[in-house]
Amino acid sequence: MKALSDPKRVKILDIISCGELCACDILEQFDFTQPTLSHHIKVLVNAGLVNVEKKGTWHHYSLNEKNMNQLVIDTSQLTSKKTSCICSETDQKGAALSEKTLFV
Repeated sequence: MKALSDPKRVKILDIISCGELCACDILEQFDFTQPTLSHHIKVLVNAGLVNVEKKGTWHHYSLNEKNMNQLVIDTSQLTSKKTSCICSETDQKGAALSEKTLFV
């Protein structure tokens, strides 16, 4: 999630979601230098969200679809209500309190 906290990195993911691209093609979409792009790409690669493949002197980047799909699944599970969640306890206490209030 930390890797996605920067809007530029989110845009990089969006750009390469269409398919593998070399760094020069990605850089054309931004108003910053190649070293800055390299930094952002490195963060995404280290997070496991982007694959890098060297072809000759060029680096080509693509989404790590397996990890991206797992991120979506994990985020969905994280934000879904479940019985093991503390909110279940709160709901039960709230329901119990409401029942007591109704019968007083």
